[in-house]
Amino acid sequence: MRIGIIGLPNSGKTTIFNVLTGGHAPTAAYTGGTFQVHTAVVNVPDSRVDALAKMYNPKKITHARVEYADIAGLSSQTEGETRGASIGGELMNAMANNDALLHVVRVFADDSVPHPLGGVDPLRDVATLDAELTLSDLSKIENRLERLEVSLKKGKAIPTFEDDKIEFDILSRLKPHVENGLPIRDFDLAEDELRRLRGFQFLSAKPLLVMFNLGDDAEPPQLDYPHKKSAVTSVRGRLEMDIAQLDNDDDRAMFMDEYGLTELSAGRVIRESYDLLGRMVFFTVGEDEVRAWETNRGAPALECAGTIHTDLARGFIRAEVVSYDDLMAAGSNAAARSAGKIRLEGKEYVVEDGDILVIRFNVNK
Repeated sequence: MRIGIIGLPNSGKTTIFNVLTGGHAPTAAYTGGTFQVHTAVVNVPDSRVDALAKMYNPKKITHARVEYADIAGLSSQTEGETRGASIGGELMNAMANNDALLHVVRVFADDSVPHPLGGVDPLRDVATLDAELTLSDLSKIENRLERLEVSLKKGKAIPTFEDDKIEFDILSRLKPHVENGLPIRDFDLAEDELRRLRGFQFLSAKPLLVMFNLGDDAEPPQLDYPHKKSAVTSVRGRLEMDIAQLDNDDDRAMFMDEYGLTELSAGRVIRESYDLLGRMVFFTVGEDEVRAWETNRGAPALECAGTIHTDLARGFIRAEVVSYDDLMAAGSNAAARSAGKIRLEGKEYVVEDGDILVIRFNVNK
């Protein structure tokens, strides 16, 4: 899972990147220059992995992972300028190459860090970036429709005529929706239509987490944000970055207690991202390795077997399944089996978050 951190200059994107990754990327005020993307892969905090590791004492422990990309270079547009022009080239590619986007919105006040639009106004900034994303997508739609129109005039003689006709219809229906400033993720599309549009990497189609970057004492603004595949959260960015970068666990606990923090935001934001993307975790366990695997919610056992290894899907016979809660309540795998908590499921079984799987397979069958 890869999440791109975006926002207007000086909104604190790199601060949030450091909060989420425990990194030390420089956070100086943006003044222009070369385009940069910081990336980091972090383990997904999950107490279930730790508990399973204690039970099995494996040689190797593998958490699920998430990659964050801190994407710099989004230039703000002021009133009267052409919007949508700030997303292109390297920035377009960097934003498109993510499963979801995290929009950092500045709420904190700091006279030493000027706001590019003249003052702190979180709701305006949300609307500004939303407009940039939809207008970028509208430009793609218009350009593609123009090319398809030329192609379709040649008639059925061209090999791609039928596919081009279907694509033209989908984009023609989508265009007025985007022209009205609405994100593509709000538009109802069938699964096969979504597959046809996947190659466009439309920015407003990606799940979006709006994150208010607060000062130490600020309250998050009230935002009505009813869009699909969207969520709103908040973080005291500078404070949490300072805590996350402490090396000593006791010092970290002391500061968290002083500021009333029961947990740092990294784990919470990952959970919110999982919900946004419809992702979940299942486990494989044993003396060699305890491992968390990430997959889509609603994935059948056959798909999860393929996530582990293609051979397991190819030779799938049955999945031996026990829930994490049942295993912990029983105290051991043997006790769970004696209590009838371990069951055999077929390839269509819908795997639940926290399920522990053993795949029975035979690649020679």
